[in-house]
Amino acid sequence: MPNTDSPAGLDPALAAQRLREEGPNELGISQRRTLRDMAWDVVTEPMFLLLLGAGAIYLAMGDAHEAMILLGFVVIIMAITVLQERRTDNALNTLRDLSSPRALALRGGTMVHIAGRDVVREDLLMIAEGDRIPADGTLLQAHELAANESMLTGESEPVAKQPADKVFAGTLVVSGQGLLRVTGVGRHTELGRIGQSLDTIALQASPLREEMARLTRKLVVIGLSLCALLVALFWALRGDWLQAVLAGITLAMGVLPQELPVIMIIFLALAARRLAAQQVLTRRLNAIETLGQTTVLCVDKTGTLTQNRMAVAALCIAGKELDVQHLPAAADGSALPDAFHELLEYAVLASEIEPHDPMEQAFHRMAADHLVDTEHLHPAWSLAREYELSPQLLAMSHLWRDGTSAHDTVATKGAPEAVADLCHLPDAERAAVSAQAARLADRGLRVLGVAKARHGTQDTWPDAQHGFDFEWLGLVALADPLRPEVPQAVAQCRQAGIRVVMITGDHPRTARAIAAQAGIASDRVITGDELAHMPPQVLADQVRQVSVFARIKPHQKLALVEALKAQGEVVAMTGDGVNDAPALKAAHIGIAMGQRGTDVAREAAALVLLHDDFAAIVLAIHRGRQTFANLRQAMVYTLAVHVPIIGLALLPVLFGLPLVLAPLHIAFLELVIDPACSIVFEAEEGAADLMQQPPRAADEPLLSARHILLSVLQGSVVTAAVVGLYAWLLRQPAHAATASTAAFVVLVAANAALILPSRSSQTVWRSLWAGLTPVSLWVAGGTLAALTAITTVPWLANAFRFVPLSPLHWFMALLAGLLLTVVFMANKRWLQPATLARHTSLA
Repeated sequence: MPNTDSPAGLDPALAAQRLREEGPNELGISQRRTLRDMAWDVVTEPMFLLLLGAGAIYLAMGDAHEAMILLGFVVIIMAITVLQERRTDNALNTLRDLSSPRALALRGGTMVHIAGRDVVREDLLMIAEGDRIPADGTLLQAHELAANESMLTGESEPVAKQPADKVFAGTLVVSGQGLLRVTGVGRHTELGRIGQSLDTIALQASPLREEMARLTRKLVVIGLSLCALLVALFWALRGDWLQAVLAGITLAMGVLPQELPVIMIIFLALAARRLAAQQVLTRRLNAIETLGQTTVLCVDKTGTLTQNRMAVAALCIAGKELDVQHLPAAADGSALPDAFHELLEYAVLASEIEPHDPMEQAFHRMAADHLVDTEHLHPAWSLAREYELSPQLLAMSHLWRDGTSAHDTVATKGAPEAVADLCHLPDAERAAVSAQAARLADRGLRVLGVAKARHGTQDTWPDAQHGFDFEWLGLVALADPLRPEVPQAVAQCRQAGIRVVMITGDHPRTARAIAAQAGIASDRVITGDELAHMPPQVLADQVRQVSVFARIKPHQKLALVEALKAQGEVVAMTGDGVNDAPALKAAHIGIAMGQRGTDVAREAAALVLLHDDFAAIVLAIHRGRQTFANLRQAMVYTLAVHVPIIGLALLPVLFGLPLVLAPLHIAFLELVIDPACSIVFEAEEGAADLMQQPPRAADEPLLSARHILLSVLQGSVVTAAVVGLYAWLLRQPAHAATASTAAFVVLVAANAALILPSRSSQTVWRSLWAGLTPVSLWVAGGTLAALTAITTVPWLANAFRFVPLSPLHWFMALLAGLLLTVVFMANKRWLQPATLARHTSLA
């Protein structure tokens, strides 16, 4: 067994063995529904109960054959529903797994990122500010480490941690960093013993779901009223109460909108899965519906608009500037003039020893290229004290001891104005520094000031950085190129009516230069200092006009988000740090950076970018708009195909005609409607100009009066055609079973034909051809094949109480149903607005 105290950490093979033997790092409280749970949900659905009730009535009437066939359809519908539920749950489970805490583990001498569930006992884990600790453990190293353990203790104050202290799964690192050895995972953690659950992804209450619930309740009330009316009429007119109840059940099956919530959940879950394939993780499904309403997108500069690949571009001392971007590497320092050695030396000393920040990594890389064989690198020095960057002072300092000198060395770096203030520079020198920094920032470079200080080697140090006597060294400028896809993505946002707002901690001139390159309006820039002194009314006016905010402190992001929301904007915002969490949570859509973001930022966000790519945000907005449009089309179609079912249940009773539909026929129609909605409409690619339309209004309903009118109109056309044909055939010498068979063929063919104009989001005349996609053709083909079987194969036709039609009659009935497409198109054109300024799709 390897020595787990060694810097190598666990051997990967041993870690894999322990994962197999001891199980994953999960709490043991299953949040995944079993097949039995899904089956029980189906059994308790109204549709299932109605089918069972109809079967019981058939048995009471002595028709065991009909009851058994109906039971067969019950099994088929249950299987399809469970498969759909399983598909949805699998998508949610995948997202749940992706959203679990990540861990930085030392395995076989290499630091690797692993899923939190893959952490095993005796793993060595690195933790840092913003991480959620994935397992219980003992600290081996701790550097200014503090954890928020309120989840376990209820105490909100951070708890300082030292080597040998215990840390607990689920708690949050609020400052510092450390190395821990895992002592307990899963159910064996303190959190596991309490039995809490961390990772949940559920469909929370949202405007869309509430609207769907209201619509469902209204349809249920209407349906039950119609059913009661039908049972009363049938009983009064024909006197057979069993047949009356059976007719009522048939109507109830046709009216009850059990598909609506199922379709919505499937659409949102599959949209989340599609976003995950585009490297965008959806942590809250209701964010998908809000994406289409986004009017303002607030983004950081570094890593979102830029590549986050920092490289030192220039060094400046006493007004002298050295361009180092094309400087050849020389470890002995010969390529870098001696005058600039000290500036680079202290930039490294003011950085972390093993940095994660791209800027600090750039300093270390340059030092490795130019200072290795000089006296300006100090691997033997020990870091004795660290002064963190704070909103009050945008600078950080490190105090070093070499073990031999009579003094400690202090190195600081930060915003040029902050470091100049620490150095107490005279006004003239401060103005010169500011002018030099401005010239560099105008080139889009990020500029930092660097300074040094000496301090006696006593064990007490000043509480703040202002307690040191700093000496100004110079400026360091870093280049972070704009991502090549950003200008096009920003242009897409502009075309879509979405304003892009840059919020950055960089110098105003740097922010303006990058904004100009990206295509963001940059004629005016507001700084954090200006923001701090703005009255609320002035701030409200400014956020309407200004799109670039620089030198913004983390807590000011929240103020900007709230000001934008107060203007009625729907705000999406990116963030990555602990201090960004309040703003991410306050935004309508919080978007966390997955690669450089902290766990707490990811947990506060609704979306997580697995790759910190601005273009992915635009793709997510497009997917949100597309999902809403597809869901609307599916709902219009679903309501439309229920209208003729209601008509065929009611009208024959009113006109004294034989009944056309029985529960068995409704069950067959259900097998047509659900796949059409969940497969055809969900796969719709959307209008080509979807991102040229303005965002939909926050109060815009899923189904407006026009959409409902279109559904009723399309369904009424089918009802009139089917009932008219049925009544006409009953007057002919043909048998009543022949009339009902032909009417059913027309009904199914018309419903299949309605898919084409309903699913397309194109203009009226192009919609028919746009609807002829492989998915829709497969569904329509499968529907017609099943229809052919039950109306031409004698034993199947007999089971449905049909009679096999002659080829001529069958094709005439099929053609009659398909020709209704012309009427559907005319209805769509009639109800289509004169201008398509918003949402061209009517269905």
